[in-house]
Amino acid sequence: MVKARPTITREGFGTLADGRAVERVVLRGAGGFEARIITYGAALQALFVPDANGALADVVLGHDDVACYETQRDFYGATIGRFANRIAGAAFTLNGERIALPANDCANTLHGGPGGFDRALWSIETIEEGETPGVTLRHTSPDGENGFPGSLEALVSFRLSGPRELTISYDAVTDRPTVVSLTNHSFFNLDGVAAGGTMLDHVLTLVADEFLPTDAEAIPLPGRPRPVAGTPFDFRSGVAIGARIHEDDAQLRAGRGYDHNFCLGISAQPRLAARVEAASSGRVMELLTNQPGLQFYSGNFLDGAAAGKYGRLHRQSDAFCLEPQGWPDAPNRGDFPSVRLDPGETYRHVSIYRFSTARDGGMRT
Repeated sequence: MVKARPTITREGFGTLADGRAVERVVLRGAGGFEARIITYGAALQALFVPDANGALADVVLGHDDVACYETQRDFYGATIGRFANRIAGAAFTLNGERIALPANDCANTLHGGPGGFDRALWSIETIEEGETPGVTLRHTSPDGENGFPGSLEALVSFRLSGPRELTISYDAVTDRPTVVSLTNHSFFNLDGVAAGGTMLDHVLTLVADEFLPTDAEAIPLPGRPRPVAGTPFDFRSGVAIGARIHEDDAQLRAGRGYDHNFCLGISAQPRLAARVEAASSGRVMELLTNQPGLQFYSGNFLDGAAAGKYGRLHRQSDAFCLEPQGWPDAPNRGDFPSVRLDPGETYRHVSIYRFSTARDGGMRT
């Protein structure tokens, strides 16, 4: 009798410069669907998905060893916090107090600052075998870390929640009023990272009628969100990512491509936010989330500075990001959905990455 392969394995993934050990947890599902998570940065290090013919490929950028994650801050697959995206002027006001943060992106704070959650060594809280294998990681961010008030207890859970479905969920509590917006920063190429091709022919659908225009430093401009209708930002009916990326549009010039928040509205439960179909492989990814915003980034600043997996140097248009989150600069914008978290409340973010192939049928909700 052949012994069944375990649905979870736990293994070493090297050591950090200070000697701390990093682990990797591998979650295995049916048909070869597999997610690999490392404790440094609570990062999705690899995600294997079958194509229309059943052939497996890893569809997220990453590194083969932890030294590259530590020395090159490229956010590949990382958990981002305390605040995903940018806070203008590296400061915000909360309860009448001006909170100063370290600037690490021009004059602004990006992805939690220089010591964000992607730079933390998370601990393994629980591992659950079975039909829906999962792992939960924990990180405690002390009061004042990177300037943010309150001690924040954060959990992130990765679970194979169904056939070819990965759910990433986040919970956080605080002992002082603070601001929180967590996300996963995976870079996707649905034709497979090892193939080394572009993602510009991937057909993207975004379920959003509005987006946030930004200035030259990617900070949202004053005023209301802008309708996508009649602009290169209208992906409501499904458009190839590269179809309009070279148009002479002020917003595309400012960001060297797409790097904008699409406005989804408020929802307690995950709902369809995006769908991506790869023409070559036939892989389809549907993203459902309960977050009010979705940052679409077309990999504009990938420059081949560091080697990724499979001996590849990743350059512009090799991969894209879809980051469910609060709206950028929300701590400074009373007209944006609130990102405030108070003692006694629980921050809860759920995002579902559901994979299929073009032959499996149309969009689901």
